Amino acid sequence: MSKVQRTATKKRTKWNYITALMCLVGVGIDLVMSEVAARLPLPFPLYLDTIGTVACAIMGGFLPGVIVGFVTNILMSISDPSAMYYGILNVLIALTAAWCSRRGWFKRPLGMVGAALVFALIGGGLGTFIPWFLEDVGYDAASFAGVLVDKGLPAAPAQFIANILSDIVDKLISVALVMLLVRILPERVQRRFRFSGWMQTPLSTEDSARARKISFRVMSLRTKILLVLSVSLIAVSVAATVISMRLYRNALIRDHTKLAEGAARIAASSIDADMVDTYLTEGESAEGYAETEYLLSEIRRNSEDIYYLYVYQIREDGCHVVFDVDTEATKGSDPGAVIGFDETFLPLVPALLRGERIEPLTSNDTYGWLLTYYEPVYDSTGRCVCYACADVSMDQIGVTERNFMMEMLSLFLGFFILIFCVVRWLVEYHIILPVNSIAMSTGTFAYDSEKARESSIERIHELNIHTGDEVENLYLAITKTSDDSMRYVADVQKKTEEIAQMQNALILVLADIVESRDSNTGAHVRKTAAYSGIILREMRRKGYYADQLTDDYISDVVNSAPLHDVGKIQVPDAILNKPGRLTDEEFAVMKQHTTAGRDIISQAIALVPNSGYLGVARDLAAYHHEKWDGSGYPYGIDGEKIPLSARVMAVADVFDALVSKRSYKEPFTFEAAVKIIQDGAGKHFDPLIVDAFVSAGDEVRKVEEAFSQMTDDSGCFLPKQ
Repeated sequence: MSKVQRTATKKRTKWNYITALMCLVGVGIDLVMSEVAARLPLPFPLYLDTIGTVACAIMGGFLPGVIVGFVTNILMSISDPSAMYYGILNVLIALTAAWCSRRGWFKRPLGMVGAALVFALIGGGLGTFIPWFLEDVGYDAASFAGVLVDKGLPAAPAQFIANILSDIVDKLISVALVMLLVRILPERVQRRFRFSGWMQTPLSTEDSARARKISFRVMSLRTKILLVLSVSLIAVSVAATVISMRLYRNALIRDHTKLAEGAARIAASSIDADMVDTYLTEGESAEGYAETEYLLSEIRRNSEDIYYLYVYQIREDGCHVVFDVDTEATKGSDPGAVIGFDETFLPLVPALLRGERIEPLTSNDTYGWLLTYYEPVYDSTGRCVCYACADVSMDQIGVTERNFMMEMLSLFLGFFILIFCVVRWLVEYHIILPVNSIAMSTGTFAYDSEKARESSIERIHELNIHTGDEVENLYLAITKTSDDSMRYVADVQKKTEEIAQMQNALILVLADIVESRDSNTGAHVRKTAAYSGIILREMRRKGYYADQLTDDYISDVVNSAPLHDVGKIQVPDAILNKPGRLTDEEFAVMKQHTTAGRDIISQAIALVPNSGYLGVARDLAAYHHEKWDGSGYPYGIDGEKIPLSARVMAVADVFDALVSKRSYKEPFTFEAAVKIIQDGAGKHFDPLIVDAFVSAGDEVRKVEEAFSQMTDDSGCFLPKQ
């Protein structure tokens, strides 16, 4: 890791320690404010247990807010077990607060009120369903819910509305206190609370947003990872919940069975078995009956979970009551009364008639959902004379199971959201942002100039990705490949430039060879190339033929311009250097230099088919004597049918011929030559090209004067020594 990387890592770690400290303070604020609210003598419920959670979510983001909300309820459940059921609500409020903060809700008064209303819907609305699930709809008659019920509203909606309205007050106060806390802290301090995890040079806000929302063909890597995580967590949690519920239920049943067994055995030991028949016939008047009944009542009273306690003698016609202890809701049957068998017990009647011990039985018949244990009572002869029976209500097991499941559900959802946020945070900073940053930097890589290439390479190096895993290996490989590619491109460009220079030199050499045969032309090929470049650049400045006048096109025209008269190599010297006017037959031969030049360059193109400048050179050679009105040669074409390069060369060629000294004429003045060119607009020349030529007159004059100084008295070109 480089020094820069170590410095960035230390700074980020230090800031994250500050965020962790903020989370601890947030948990402390939740606990302290919850305790303060509980001690306030208010006529309405006030909790204030989400102030720290909301503050951390606003300043730190999703993850710190969820951590504070989850840990707060875990700690509160130590003293108040019911707080465990509501843990998920604090986590949801943390997520909502972070979401609202990102969208600027807390910067506007209406946004703050809106956030408080959403918090109330979560805390008061969803919070209403939890006790309904655990027990039933209940309310205090003196509460606002009781008032609504008195007004004719059903209990459930009344409780729901009352809880939301009371929670709105709590959340409005909480949001107000949070915003007061946030306003007190300076912005630069709040920025340090943001729980970041950059494993690279932090991106700007705009680039960060682009990196998070970069497009993909099917599904983002973030979505795939979080989807796999969610499915895995849900599958494991469902399996764990099912197994835990089954084990918990079995444990509850075992505990209740032991309780029923213990109560039945104690009851059996309290009965004088030899007196059972007397108890059946004489009832409460029998000796010792009242004392035994009292003992049985005490046994039931000392065990709150025993629902019924009774003693039956089993006969073929039914269960004959020996003792039946009264409950708070039900009076026991009188001694000697006969109770028919419930359907669940019918298969066990033969065993009961034989006085055998039976397994504990769960039934849901006449007397509700019960777990029953029958303990045989034997007389002095060893005969089973009755059974002491204890019933435990399974409804309580159901309530306990629901409570346990609610705890499991609340813990799972809170833990699921916490793990989800942690993994999302890790995936965001360790995978998504680094990979997308690489994609953004390499996707905009520019090769068109050395400066652009250097800027692109610098942009990749500035990412400084140091995740310490495969992503970093990928980044280092891409960085090395980019560096190597740029060195190779620079080398290729250097070689290309050398080849281009050699090519231009060869073109000039070839042009000089051709020109040396013509004693009349002087520096003609060089001057026409210079004039062509001036005209083309001025045309582009004016916006003429903008779609054609690219840098490459202008370069090709200027570099291939010296070849426009290459066909003269096939014109005989007698005609080429004749001092006087050519005859018609001689001029016909002279005109053939255009088609001859075309054919020479076409042969070169056949050998180098992808050389663009040769195509331009062929056009120049073949068409530079064509005229705008169609009166030129060799084809007599007109207007824009003539290639643009040839139309430009026509102006440059004629102008140079006018201002140059020939063996058969004196040079025209600059002004006279320009006037002739202007007069030829629309007839000999393209009007737009003439306009560009005239506009660039100062540049043309400088070139013409410079070349004039490099010619001798006869007009021959004197190259610089």
